[in-house]
Amino acid sequence: MFIQIIQGPVRDADRFNREAERWAADLKPGAVGYQGCTWGLAADRTAFMAARFDSAESAKENSARPEQGDWWAAMEPAFENVSFLDCDQIDTMLGGGSDDAGFVQVISGRAKDQASARAMLRDAEGQLSQSRPDILGGIMAWHGNDGEFTQIMYFRSEDQARSGEGSPAEAEVDNQYRDMMAIEPTFIDLDEPHFD
Repeated sequence: MFIQIIQGPVRDADRFNREAERWAADLKPGAVGYQGCTWGLAADRTAFMAARFDSAESAKENSARPEQGDWWAAMEPAFENVSFLDCDQIDTMLGGGSDDAGFVQVISGRAKDQASARAMLRDAEGQLSQSRPDILGGIMAWHGNDGEFTQIMYFRSEDQARSGEGSPAEAEVDNQYRDMMAIEPTFIDLDEPHFD
């Protein structure tokens, strides 16, 4: 799996939503190797899109399409500023993302040791499946080899996610997660996530 991430604050939320929906309707049918996208707009007007492809080559082929360039020319003015990330090292948790999620939380940060962090997340998967029924799945997209990542977690609902965060069973996993961080993570909460 290969993931392209687009994110940043928007000046025109209507344009962002309209163009995101137009991509799914008009451009998605011709996107080679496309596997799906999670996108949305947080309450602070931070936009987030994570498009999944079967390979970096398919993503590059999609980006080279003239209609993709035309679409981005229409989408770009929605943003105040925007960042792009290409991620070819992907870990999934509990089967990966889920289009059934009612709430999606995006976590960005940097791990002290990328290999150790990946091993810890694999080891914690069984415990999470038992202790956090509110979690439907997750994706960890690594930006390279320096530990920087974007994690996308899929929850049944925001209420259930908040309740799960405070559960005693969560404490051990949360402590391990925070211990592996080199910097304080940042969060983007999508309370109306979209999937295509």
